[in-house]
Amino acid sequence: QIRITQGARIGSAESGVPPQEEIAVNGNAIQCRVTTEDPENNFIPDYGRLTAYRGATGFGIRLDGGTAYSGAVITPFYDSLLEKVTAWAPTADEAIKRMDRALREFRIRGVRTNLVFLETLLGHAKFRGGDYTTRFIDETPELFHFAKRRDRATRLLRFIGDVIVNGNPEVAGRPVGEPASIPVRPDSLSGELQTGSRQRLAELGAKGFADWMRDQERVLITDTSFRDAHQSLLATRMRSHDLLGAAPAYAHLLPDLLSVECWGGATFDVAMRFLKEDPWRRLAQFREAMPNLLLQMLLRGANGVGYTNYPDNVVRYFVSQAAEGGVDLFRVFDSLNWVENMRVAMDAVIESGKLCEAAICYTGDFTDPARSKYDLNYYLAMARDLEAAGAHIIALKDMAGLCKPAAATTLIKALKQETGLPVHFHTHDTSGIAAASVIAAVDAGVDAVDLAMDALSGLTSQPNFGSVNDALRNGPRDSGLDQGAVRELSHYWEQARRGYYAFESDIRSGTSDVYIHEMPGGQYTNLREQARALGIGDERWPEVAAAFAEVNQMFGDIVKVTPTSKVVGDMAILMVTSGLSPENVRDPEREIAFPESVVSFFAGELGQPYGGFPEALQKKVLKGREPLTVRPGATLDDADLDALRTEAEHKVGRQIRDTEFASYLMYPQVFADYAAHRRRYGDVGVLPSRTFFYGMVPGEEITLDIARGRQFIIRFLALGEPDDKGRRTVFFELNGQPRNVQVDDHDAGATREALPKAEEGNPAHVAAPMPGMVVKVFFAEGETVARGDVLFAIEAMKMETAVHAEQGGAVKRIVTQAGVTVEAKDLMMELAD
Repeated sequence: QIRITQGARIGSAESGVPPQEEIAVNGNAIQCRVTTEDPENNFIPDYGRLTAYRGATGFGIRLDGGTAYSGAVITPFYDSLLEKVTAWAPTADEAIKRMDRALREFRIRGVRTNLVFLETLLGHAKFRGGDYTTRFIDETPELFHFAKRRDRATRLLRFIGDVIVNGNPEVAGRPVGEPASIPVRPDSLSGELQTGSRQRLAELGAKGFADWMRDQERVLITDTSFRDAHQSLLATRMRSHDLLGAAPAYAHLLPDLLSVECWGGATFDVAMRFLKEDPWRRLAQFREAMPNLLLQMLLRGANGVGYTNYPDNVVRYFVSQAAEGGVDLFRVFDSLNWVENMRVAMDAVIESGKLCEAAICYTGDFTDPARSKYDLNYYLAMARDLEAAGAHIIALKDMAGLCKPAAATTLIKALKQETGLPVHFHTHDTSGIAAASVIAAVDAGVDAVDLAMDALSGLTSQPNFGSVNDALRNGPRDSGLDQGAVRELSHYWEQARRGYYAFESDIRSGTSDVYIHEMPGGQYTNLREQARALGIGDERWPEVAAAFAEVNQMFGDIVKVTPTSKVVGDMAILMVTSGLSPENVRDPEREIAFPESVVSFFAGELGQPYGGFPEALQKKVLKGREPLTVRPGATLDDADLDALRTEAEHKVGRQIRDTEFASYLMYPQVFADYAAHRRRYGDVGVLPSRTFFYGMVPGEEITLDIARGRQFIIRFLALGEPDDKGRRTVFFELNGQPRNVQVDDHDAGATREALPKAEEGNPAHVAAPMPGMVVKVFFAEGETVARGDVLFAIEAMKMETAVHAEQGGAVKRIVTQAGVTVEAKDLMMELAD
């Protein structure tokens, strides 16, 4: 080699080396340098602490020169080399394969590395073909098209660590019960699944299925445990992890159920907003776990699963995605019982080939001569309109539990006689006597009823499944459902419910007050939590309930269900917190800052209430604004879905799936916040609920099923003290290997102020690519930059690195000035969107 460097050539006499073709090849070797040079950042070395380090092993592999280990600190003042890897084999192709396998065995966390580039290079066709003359970096740009690393373990450990250090805000200030164990899932599941209602729908079609329902002698039952039950009892906080624990047992043990009500309503936004879950993934998991049962959702008509009216094409898009995603039966309602406002959603369901169950929302008490607004003729006229609109099933939706047994008897009989459609009865047990109304409805000929499993029944939820089922047993309308299976499933729900002690309502018994305030069961616990959060303690709850009733009458005795129930609730809270009486509210001379939901209601943006608006109050609320008198959707132009999709993808920094776009259409900011949480922490839905809400205690170990056949075993070891930046190190073991994460302690005052971090995926945030000192800032706030402009110069190891703009725009904010020391990923500049 020395002679060759001096100018000798292979095969020449002075080299002493025979010609290339005469050299015997006894094997092939390849060497790679594993470094912290980031190929996605112009190969600039990354620095930081190695939170995890695992090298490669195996025959034909040699590691050299590495001093890296878990916990090691990689500084800007040393070589970026972590390890030299040499692989050898008889052939070049086999050597490459061994090297590829070795590199993929590395697990390095805490700093960026060049591993992904090395793996891509080894897999390139030219390299594998022996074309070593190619200038790979310059001539093969595809080498830099990297698949994103999932790094699920680090992100989950980061979330668990944050909950250990700072707590989960969802349970902050809430009562803490005894530590709940992970519920034991029903295990008596054997044999092939029996066919059920879903196969019957596929066989008969929607209209044929409705005819089959109407012809049944037995009463059909829908279970609400997966949605309305926990929405009504536990503030909608039950996680998919616990819901899915019961789902396979339903498919095996109760194949004769009519449906499982498991999606829509408040569960949609709560999943993203508070539980950090994808509601569409939950639906897909339900579909997989219960392939023989109808999956039922609650759809708020023109409100979708939101709280406002959406353009018609948005409603149609959402329905199509839900139908494709697994919903078989759509219960469609309007918060004001305005059939005109239900038509777009109903038409979309019917076009999808799914079951359209159009709901009549029950309110008042038509058996009371003093409450004549919503009489029997009112309900029958609406039923005729729904039948004419193409409904397959009529739902009587008693969302507050106001339908007393006598009213149920009269109304069900009349509905059955008035239309040729099956009738499905839904009620809540807030009064404590709803089971009597269900039995009365069954005796009157109702085709299907909603019930909740025993452990999730009663109070503001639905009546008790097991009790009603047993009461009907051996009678002419026996459901035929196995009472033993009901008990087994209820036992699971009883265990699961213990983990949600923090969200239990203080209501301990049925209350006849519901006949006064008429508050929906699904709203009761949520409004009580809202009142508590605003400082209105439980001792003042009767004032809120009384104000709710007063607001209802002031607003014209309206139908109260999401979102109109929120309108009444918001106004009731305002009156109690501000000390307002109904007279104060009506007084034209008294200035009142009405909640936005109230203004929207009186502006006709939710539709037209039966009997119209109270004219004087409407004028006061709107202050000269002209209200709508037609269907709100008719005044809205179709949304530009392509433009909105581009907007959504810009906000989250990636392409999104069709279902994610549907989430964005309903809740733009909620979805963006959820996507940011998912980027930082990964899929926290795999965590047990106890860990999600309360973290872990030292010595505790959990096992996570993160993919089919793959598990993470996590043990929490210890928690370090805060450093001078207020950060604490949380020590774990992951699958037997030490891992640690650093978490900002919100309660620990940092002795040295840390710069904010740039939001990952936010193109408007300019991040420091490496640690160092800012030596120059090239632009000022308000100036315009173009893509590629140099924004900053950073010095490290006496070398300057330029930070370029990845997009153009105006400089909104400069965070770091010259002379400031930054760390990797610190926010340096923010551009205007």
